[in-house]
Amino acid sequence: MSARAPGDGAGDAFLGPHHLAAAERLERLILRAQLMPRVTMSYNPASAGGGNRGANSVETGSDSAAAARQKLNRLAGMLPPDCWGVLIDCYGLGKGLQVIETERRWPRRSAKLVLRIGLDQLAAQFGLAPHATGGERVPAQNWLEQRLPLIAAKLP
Repeated sequence: MSARAPGDGAGDAFLGPHHLAAAERLERLILRAQLMPRVTMSYNPASAGGGNRGANSVETGSDSAAAARQKLNRLAGMLPPDCWGVLIDCYGLGKGLQVIETERRWPRRSAKLVLRIGLDQLAAQFGLAPHATGGERVPAQNWLEQRLPLIAAKLP
C-alpha cells in the first residue's frame, strides 16, 4: 500500500510511519494466526483425513497461532466494527479499497478514510505514536569521583 495520496505532488503522506508499522504488525499477526486464505490445494496429511476438522481449526494450530488469534480477538473488541472489518479485508484477505467500497456500498474514497481511522486506533493499541519521544537529556556521569589518569606518571 502506498503511503502517498493520489494526486499529491510533494505534500504530506496520507499514511504516516506509525500507520505503516501498525499495518505490518497486523499482517504479521494474521499470518501467525494462520488465517490467510489458501490459494492452492494443501497436501498436508494432517488436514487431509481430519473428519470434521477444518484446516484452520484449533486442534491443528500451534500455540503461537492460538495466541495470535486471541490477540486478534482482543484487538477486534477494542476497535469499531467498521474499522476492524476494513483492516481485516485489506490486510487479512488482500482486498483492494475499491472492492471494499463496492461490497459495502460505500461512497468512493470512503474506505481510505475508514482505513486511516482504523490504523490510527490500531497504532494507539500497539503503542505507536506519530513522533518518537524519549526521556530528557542527562549529562554523562562517571562512577568514580575523579577520572583516572590515562598515562601513568613516571615510574621511580
